[in-house]
Amino acid sequence: MDTQLMPREKLIEYGAGSLTNSELIAILLRTGSKGKGVLQMSEELLNYYGSLTALLSAEVSELMNIKGLGTAKAVCLKASLELGQRIFREMSENTRVRLDEPEGVYCLCHDMAFMDRETVRVISLDTKLNYRGLNTVSIGILDSSLLHPREVYKPAISRTAAAIILVHNHPSGDPSPSKEDEGITSRIRNAGETLGIKMLDHVIIGSGRYYSFAAGKVFTAEVAHNDF
Repeated sequence: MDTQLMPREKLIEYGAGSLTNSELIAILLRTGSKGKGVLQMSEELLNYYGSLTALLSAEVSELMNIKGLGTAKAVCLKASLELGQRIFREMSENTRVRLDEPEGVYCLCHDMAFMDRETVRVISLDTKLNYRGLNTVSIGILDSSLLHPREVYKPAISRTAAAIILVHNHPSGDPSPSKEDEGITSRIRNAGETLGIKMLDHVIIGSGRYYSFAAGKVFTAEVAHNDF
C-alpha cells in the first residue's frame, strides 16, 4: 500500500476500511486552514477529545474550539457523526433482540451512554413483546415533576402498544438508581396500569453498565461499542 496517498485517493484505491480515524475525519473536513494541513487538524481534533465516542458527544460550538475548524467544517462533521449513529440505531432496531431482557434493551439503546444530557426514551412493544418503535420523550434534567406520564405513553398509544420499556441515561456513567428514578418508575408504572399498558422495565444506561428495575441489579455490558 502506498503510504503517500492522500486520504481520498487512499479510500478509492484500497477502500474505506484501510483508512485511520484521522484520515476518515480529514475527508469530512476536506481542507485545512492557514498553516495547518487537513490531516494535522484531524489529528489535533482526535487528540483533543481522546476518543471517537467523546467526539460524538461534542456540540458544534465545542468542535469549533479547534483552531481553524469553522462552522462549515464543524456542522459537516457533526452531521456525519449523527448519521453514523442513526445507521447503527436502525440496524439495531431491525435486528431481532430479546427486549424482554435488559441486555436486549441495552443493545438497542447503548448509544445513550455517550450522551451528555439525561435523555428519556420509550420502547413500544406489542402483545407478543415484539418491537413496535422507539421514541425520545424528554431531553434534559430528569425530574418526576416535569416528566408527565402522558408524554411517556403518547407514542405507545399511537402505536397501539400493549407494553413499554422506559429507558434513560446517567451522564455520570453510574447507572445506580436514585430516589428520583425510583419515584419516576413507580409513577409511570401506575399510570400504565390505568391505561392498560404494562411497563415491563425501566433501564438506566451508564458507561459500560446498565441497571434494570425489573431485575433489581446492575449489569456489565457485553455488547461491543461501535465507534463512529
